[in-house]
Order: sequence, then structure tokens, then C-alpha cells
Amino acid sequence: MDWKSTSSALATLMFLRTLPSLLPPELRDLLSYLSKRLLHSGDKTVSMVVDEFDSNGRCNSLFTTIESYLSSKSASSAKVMKMTQHSKSRALTFSMGPDQDLLDHFNGFQLKWSSKSDKHKHPNDTFSEHRSITLSFDVKHRQAVQSVYLPKILREAEAIRFKNREKRLFSNRKDAHWTSVPFSHPSTFETLALDSKVKDDIMSDLTNFVARKDYYRRVGRTWKRGYLLYGPPGTGKTSLIGAMANFLDFDVYDLELTAVADNTQLRTLLLSTANKSVIVVEDVDCTVDVMNRSRGLKRTHDEMEEEPVAAASAAVTAVSLSGILNFLDGLWSTCEGERLMVFTTNHVERLDPALLRPGRMDMHVHMSYCGAEAFRTLMKNYLGVGDHALLAEAEGLLPSAKMTPADVADVMMGCGDDVELGMRDVVERLKRRRIEVAADAEVSGIKGSEKEEQIVF
Repeated sequence: MDWKSTSSALATLMFLRTLPSLLPPELRDLLSYLSKRLLHSGDKTVSMVVDEFDSNGRCNSLFTTIESYLSSKSASSAKVMKMTQHSKSRALTFSMGPDQDLLDHFNGFQLKWSSKSDKHKHPNDTFSEHRSITLSFDVKHRQAVQSVYLPKILREAEAIRFKNREKRLFSNRKDAHWTSVPFSHPSTFETLALDSKVKDDIMSDLTNFVARKDYYRRVGRTWKRGYLLYGPPGTGKTSLIGAMANFLDFDVYDLELTAVADNTQLRTLLLSTANKSVIVVEDVDCTVDVMNRSRGLKRTHDEMEEEPVAAASAAVTAVSLSGILNFLDGLWSTCEGERLMVFTTNHVERLDPALLRPGRMDMHVHMSYCGAEAFRTLMKNYLGVGDHALLAEAEGLLPSAKMTPADVADVMMGCGDDVELGMRDVVERLKRRRIEVAADAEVSGIKGSEKEEQIVF
């Protein structure tokens, strides 16, 4: 091309560049619109934009929800990631860096998530960041995306956020409010010193409970389940509660009834609990008057001597048996979401039958003295062994010694890492305890005979 041709081409380009400014504004806008339609006429992609903040400057919860959903996918596929850990989260959170794309697949088609970050300069020379996430997909999948895919990712995001959050332990104050601290109880079903069949039954029951939301709604029942844990002190009732909470990743509300003024405060506390929680009332027979009204004169002399102590404790609160029953399955208990109600007692025979029936206490778990399976679990936990030469002798002593798992654990813990010393000390303690139990039984027999003679004469 010679210089004349070059000059002519440059002149033409300059003319075309200045041509829009020579046209009327209406014609210029029309040409711009037509050119954009022509450019995108073959594009069948639909895009949905989610901004970090709404038009009023408030945080858009949908943006954080989608970030939660994309966090696990970002960790495995994004090239540039932002890594954070919130103060109330127990896991790292990954999110896409600016101007990053991430592909997702659903029902055989592909979707693309894109992140964007723009910085805006304000008149006072400060900067703010505007972030957004865009979802793009083929227009033919619009119905599937809106009706199935988006609800699915919202459910998954909620599950991710729930799992990653920091579990909390709540306790009630006298002003009918809850305070909380991080819940870090180490107990699990693996470390729990309890018969394996009982553990399997509880885990199966818990799994079925959380999976039956639609069933509870269909039959018209509140989505809750009650557990009664009963047995001597030191048998692991509190540890079982910790294991249940860890198994389900639920928060725990430790309800101290002596700090509740009356039934109205009890209702207020219940209504302010969150879903996916375990509501615990320990030693219920010692904190409120829930005595068995049908026993009447059948109480023994020893029970009548002990009852003033329980009555004195129960008198601290004006919460009634009726209030407790409404707390368990009355209109007060119809909070949204799943909840476990767990009561513990050392004397199940003292509780009123109205409190124990299904629908209030659905599963009764007897926590007894240390048995062979529980003993092996404690050996593994504290001594790090599954077998020992003294194991058979120890197991033979357990039924008559009536030592609780807490008693056995205390002996083992005092021996540190010395397995031989630990097993010898446990066997010796079991032998002494067996003698003590036999002596106590003999004394009780003598007292029983004396009472019978007094009645005869």
C-alpha cells in the first residue's frame, strides 16, 4: 500500500470516528441500541447479579449465603482465594478473589459463578469496595435454576454455616435472659463409657429424629424429642448430654430452674431458645416439685427423711409441675425448628408419671454402674490399652463392686500413663468396694429386720 492509500484509509477512519458526534442524539441512541442488539443476538446466557449491599447500604444476607455455598468449591477449584476465619467460627472460610470464575454443574448442565470487586473513590479521598457475585447460565435452564438449583444451594449454604459455626453453651439468668460461652465439651459416643447397644440405640434415635421434619409436620406434632437420663450419680449422664450435642452439632441450653421465678419466666426462656438445640434440666427432682402424686403413703421411711431436702430446694422457684408439663408439650413448646429436651434425675421413682409419658420423655435411658463394655472403654481412654492380664479379674469384680464409671476413671487418671499401676489400683479398689457393698447390705438387712419387729409389736 502506497502513501496515498494509507492517507485515504486514515482519513476515512477519522471521519467514521467523528461521525457519531455529527448525528442527532436520537439517531445516535438508536444506532447504539441496534448495534448492541446485533452484538448479543446470538447470546443465550442469563445472568443474575447479587450485590454485597442493597440500595440502602445494608448487608445483603443472600450474598453471604452464596459465599458460604461457594466456600468449599473455592477451596478446590478457584485460582485466587481469600481465606478468613470469623471469631465465632471453628473452620476456615474460603472465597473467590476478585475477577475469578468458578464452574458448577447441576442436573447435567453447567453454571458459572463470577466474582467482581470495584473500588470507588469518594470526595474526601477515601475508598470503598463494592463486591458482587454473578451467576450465568443458558436461558433454557432458567426454570430449573430458579425452582430447583437456587433453593438447593440455599439449603446447602445453611448446612455449611451451621456446621462451621462455634457451638455455644447457654445458661439462664434471673432476669429471664440467656448468656453463653463456647461449648467445648470433649465427650463423644466413641469415648462414652456406656453399653454399646445403648449407644447405638441413642445414635439411631437421634439420626431418625433430625431427618423426620416432614413427618412431624405431616402428623401434626412439634419437632422435638424428650430424653430422660436416670441412674446413680457418676454414671455419665452429663457426659452423655455432651456426646449428644456433639453428635448433632447442637447448641446446649442448660436451664437452671432455681433461677426461674415462675411459669411465665419459664415460657419466656423457652421461646428465646434457637432451633437445633439441646435444652437440659439436670436433677429435676431437686429443683422443682415434680414428685409422684400417686405414691401417697407408699413412701418409705428413708424417702420421707430425704424429701424435706428436695422440698427445700424446690421451694426456691415458683415453677410448678403444670408449668413443666406445658414446657415439654403444651402450646409453649411449639417453637419452630428441632429441639431436644433432656432431663436427668438420680431418683426416677420419685417423678410424677405425667412427666414420664411418651410425648414428654420419649426415650428413657438407664445409666447404671460400670459394666464390662464401659470398663474397656475407660481402659482405652485413660490407659491406652484394649486388653490386659488383669482384665478378666476386673470384669469379674464389677457386678458386685457397684462402682460408677466416674469412680473407675478417677482411679485410672491418678496413675497417669502407667498401665500396670493403673490396672492393679483399679482391681484393688474394686475388691475394697465389693467388701463395702456387702457390709452396707448386711447393715440394711439388720435395719429392715428391726423395723419389721417394731411393726409386729
